[in-house]
Amino acid sequence: MHVDPTREQFEQFKQLPRDTPIMMLNLIRLKAETTYPDGSRCSGAEAYRRYGETSGPVFRNLGGEIVWRGRPEGVLIGPADEHWDIAFIARYPNAGAFMAMVTDPDYKQAVIHRTVAVEDSRLIRMGESGQGEGFAG
Repeated sequence: MHVDPTREQFEQFKQLPRDTPIMMLNLIRLKAETTYPDGSRCSGAEAYRRYGETSGPVFRNLGGEIVWRGRPEGVLIGPADEHWDIAFIARYPNAGAFMAMVTDPDYKQAVIHRTVAVEDSRLIRMGESGQGEGFAG
């Protein structure tokens, strides 16, 4: 399952422009139950709530905002067994802000909640494109 980026994926991300706004599409599948390194247990949903609560201040202080949040209801195109519990798009003023977030000491402490909560995920960087007609705009 995909919880954290591979070294190669992170290196590719770092090679992209850092001075333009980016959107990060997040698709998250949570564990039903999770166990922390200290042995304490809770639901994946509770652990992910803790992640949002503790990482949120860092995210917002760097100019991040959630621009869309939805409830996945079913897969029309794609693997039939792939499902997501959470879907959202986070906007950052630039990729440098994202890099600052993931290297922030407070964020590094908060990320344990995400690590134990998530069974599988997708994190897709998207740049802004000009307005256009139709789907190919």
